[in-house]
Amino acid sequence: MPRRLPPLNALRAFEAAGRHLSFTKAADELAVTQAAISHQVKGLEETLGVQLFRRFNRRLMLTDAGQRYLPALTEAFERIDGATRRLFADDAGGALRISVANSFAAKWLLPRLPKFLARHPEIDVQVSASDRLTDFGRDDIDMGIRYGRGVYPGLRVDLLMDDKVFPVCSPALLGAARPLHSPEDLRHHTLLHDDVRGGEFPDWRKWLAEAGVTGVNPDRGPAYSHSSLVIQAAVEGQGVALARGSLVTLDLEAGRLVQPFGPILPSNFSCYVVAPKATADRPKIKAFRDWLFEETGATPA
Repeated sequence: MPRRLPPLNALRAFEAAGRHLSFTKAADELAVTQAAISHQVKGLEETLGVQLFRRFNRRLMLTDAGQRYLPALTEAFERIDGATRRLFADDAGGALRISVANSFAAKWLLPRLPKFLARHPEIDVQVSASDRLTDFGRDDIDMGIRYGRGVYPGLRVDLLMDDKVFPVCSPALLGAARPLHSPEDLRHHTLLHDDVRGGEFPDWRKWLAEAGVTGVNPDRGPAYSHSSLVIQAAVEGQGVALARGSLVTLDLEAGRLVQPFGPILPSNFSCYVVAPKATADRPKIKAFRDWLFEETGATPA
C-alpha cells in the first residue's frame, strides 16, 4: 500500500504551531512569515479533511484530531533530527581514506600529517600511496591529491600548489674536491634522474639547455622510478638531483639539501586536491582540504 503523506512543509508548520500554540512562534522557529504558517496549516486541514485548530482572537487550541495527530508528528520530526545529527557526527569523524602519489606522501604529506591529527583526533586518516589514478566509483577512497594538469572530469578539483624544478644536492658537495659553484661544475658530478614523468617533465637535457651549459652529458647517471628516491640519493651525497620544489622544502629548511644555483624551471604539472562532487563538502573531507590549503597558504580555486 502506498504511503499517505501530506506535504512536508505543511506538516512542519502544523507541528511547530501545535507545540507553541502560536502561528507567530512557529513562524519564528521556521524562519517564515505568520501568513505562510497559517496558509500551510489551512492547506493541511483541507488535504486531511479535518480541522486541527480552533482559532480565537488571541490564541489557538488543538481540536481532538489535532491532539491525536501532533504527538506522532513531533516524535517523527525528533527522530529525523536525531538521525540527521548522528549522520553528520559520523561523517565528521571516523576513517578518511586519501589517495596520494608515493613521493608526495613520503616527502610532503607524512611529515606534516601529525599537525592535522592533533587538531582532528576524531578523524582516522588512512593514506593510500599509489601513482595510479584512483577510480572513485570503484575504489574505497574519499579524496585524493594528484600531480598533473588538473583535468579530472566529474570531480571537484582545487589547485593546491604550483611547482618549480631546480637542482639540489647535499651541502657536502659544495666543499668537495670539485666543488659546485656554477652549472658548469656539473661535468664533475653525477646527475640523478627522475623517470616518473618521462618526456613530459623538465629533465636534465632541458635544464642544461636553459642554463646554457655545454659539455655535460644529460643522460649519464642513475635513474629512479620515484621522486622521493631521487631526493634521498641527493641527501646521501650520491649526486645532484633535478627536484620538484614541493617535495624538497623540508629538506632545504633542515639543511639536508641545498640549491647550489639556478635556473629554476616551471613544472608542467601542479598539485591538485580532488574528490567526487557529491561528497566533496562532507565535514571530514572539507576539514582535510582546508588544512591542506592552510599548510600551503593557498586558496581553493
